[in-house]
Amino acid sequence: MGLAVGALLVAIPGPPLAPEGDDARRWAEQELSDPAYAAAQPTAFDRIARAIGDFVADLLSAQLPEGVGSLVALVAAAVAIGVIATAILVWGVPRATARSRRVPAELFGEAETRSATQLRADAASRASEGEWEAAIVLRFRALARGLSERGIVDPPPGATVHAFARRAGRSFPASAAELEAAAGAFDDVRYLRRPGTAELYRCVAAVDDAVAAARPVVHDPAGVPA
Repeated sequence: MGLAVGALLVAIPGPPLAPEGDDARRWAEQELSDPAYAAAQPTAFDRIARAIGDFVADLLSAQLPEGVGSLVALVAAAVAIGVIATAILVWGVPRATARSRRVPAELFGEAETRSATQLRADAASRASEGEWEAAIVLRFRALARGLSERGIVDPPPGATVHAFARRAGRSFPASAAELEAAAGAFDDVRYLRRPGTAELYRCVAAVDDAVAAARPVVHDPAGVPA
């Protein structure tokens, strides 16, 4: 029976229990490529916290006079708090800012990813070529995108230009009539196919400039009803 079991074990194929150099290196690379190892790596904040802890431990473990030890501990604690606060400012604030400045990729029912600055530049380019319809549409979109970037009025998908103008008018009451007129100009050239003019473009551009330079009376980042 013992001989039969031994023969059976020899016949079963499998990896060598003591792999040679190339096999061992390949196995190690495969094992370390597991995402679990990457997830277990300490972050930059972890390394900073560990360094602070080691620094404080070294200070407290040093042989110091009785009165000086408490003072050193207080100084070390203040330094640690300052470093942690700095790390939070450096690594925490940019992420929050990026979220607050995120704008939707749709504007008045159409895909639009350009910034307000880009839309204004494109509108000016079309105006310089006498393409007033396109210039008016682009400049009104620049107005809406600018207020969205500032977090004042954020038109949701499906919002109409007049609903946007009413909401913007509540934040900028001094320009409420001009905002409604600009929305009417957008509707005329975009949907009713009426010809645009230089005067209409100047009106839209003027209210965009006025709103961009003004402070809102009511800061309301909620969406605009359709």
